[in-house]
Amino acid sequence: MLDKLENIRQLDKYGMFDLIYNLADQCEEAVKIARESVKGLRFHNIVNVVITGLGGSAIGGDLVKMLAGDKASLPIFVNRDYTLPSFVDEKTLVIASSYSGNTEETLAAYDEAMKKKARLVAITTGGELKKKAMADEIPVITIPSGLPPRAAIGYSFFPLLVLLEELGIIHNCAVQIPGAIELLRRVRDELAPEVPGDKNPAKALARKIHGKLPVIYGSQGVTDALAVRWKGQMNENGKHPAFYNVFPELNHNEIMGFEGDPRLLAEMEIVILRSPEENDRVKKRIEITSSLIRDKVSGINEVWPAGDTRLERIMYHVIYGDYVSAYLAVLNEKDPTEIDFINILKERMKG
Repeated sequence: MLDKLENIRQLDKYGMFDLIYNLADQCEEAVKIARESVKGLRFHNIVNVVITGLGGSAIGGDLVKMLAGDKASLPIFVNRDYTLPSFVDEKTLVIASSYSGNTEETLAAYDEAMKKKARLVAITTGGELKKKAMADEIPVITIPSGLPPRAAIGYSFFPLLVLLEELGIIHNCAVQIPGAIELLRRVRDELAPEVPGDKNPAKALARKIHGKLPVIYGSQGVTDALAVRWKGQMNENGKHPAFYNVFPELNHNEIMGFEGDPRLLAEMEIVILRSPEENDRVKKRIEITSSLIRDKVSGINEVWPAGDTRLERIMYHVIYGDYVSAYLAVLNEKDPTEIDFINILKERMKG
């Protein structure tokens, strides 16, 4: 089914596969836009950073926080709520990220940031967020519109990276950008629909997940945000239930669930997002956990990234997971772009 290109084209009415394929170009454009927008921008006496957003706009914050790791000179917090953490004050930089510019939680958080006299930057295509920011004379990084927010990961991630490096909050990350974009261009040709299933690992993994309950495992500070991304993409693109957790935390609770009903466990397909940067003790935990549960679950799959730098490995996992989720949509005979339940929920929330 996944090798029938006509079948994919019929299901993929709005071109999600094209958006995934063109991610490298999106990232390149996002970097250019961001550098032009933030050149010379400075804030003084900042002691922490809060990135506030939801969904596809928030995951960019998760990724930049994970990328920066110990390279961040200030604490970075990702906020997914109507309200901001209590520590936010005039020494906090709040970055409000909303692709549409109309995300109600992000708009509420923006208003609270203004009341708390925090320093602000907005990243958006327009909408109410841009209107508010322009009226308040807040810097805005304006990104192109017309995409599903989850397919605009380049626009939500790379401007954050460029902004925080321009402000001196993270260091030695921007130099990794050219290699990451080149890697995306190489990997997309290995995972694209034209590559047959016996040579396409993304198609193979989608087939293993189809009809099963996928559980995505990452490692704290290394692939944890990527596990969140994979889970969300399987939900939105694949129209497939999925869950995630991270090592080592899952070894202190979730592992006991594998002593449960064998019928349920037999439907679980485990995906572990690996990295050469894992802590040695985490590596051992993954090995032991896999040995304990291997005979109980449907299968265990380890995905190792290509790439020489942390950013390259992050983007490898991003595009790989995006392709898996889109192929899962095809197997489920769904349009990967359609999000009817989310739209219905938004309409009902208006009432």
